[in-house]
Amino acid sequence: MTYDESNIFAKILRKEIPCNVIAENLNALAFNDIAPAAPMHFLIIPKKSYQNYHDFISTASRQEIIDLNDLMNSLISKHNLHENGYRIITNTGNDGNQEVKHLHFHLLG
Repeated sequence: MTYDESNIFAKILRKEIPCNVIAENLNALAFNDIAPAAPMHFLIIPKKSYQNYHDFISTASRQEIIDLNDLMNSLISKHNLHENGYRIITNTGNDGNQEVKHLHFHLLG
């Protein structure tokens, strides 16, 4: 698969499309989902062009992997999601119902 530079998350990262940023670090960005499926529904994406989890975990630097996980953990802590529970979802490929071919995690609480 070839990364599609015209996907919505690539456009968000290039600031061509606005989003409600809630947190970020050097290698990851978190923002509110525009169609929330829970009272809290955040999207967490790497800032580089990774299509899916396998692509990311196989080729990302150790620091990128740490930064993405640290950002997700900080959101869980900041919003006290660890107290009542949460879901982390990522879809991969056609069979996994991935709509946007840029790795993204849904954090729902």
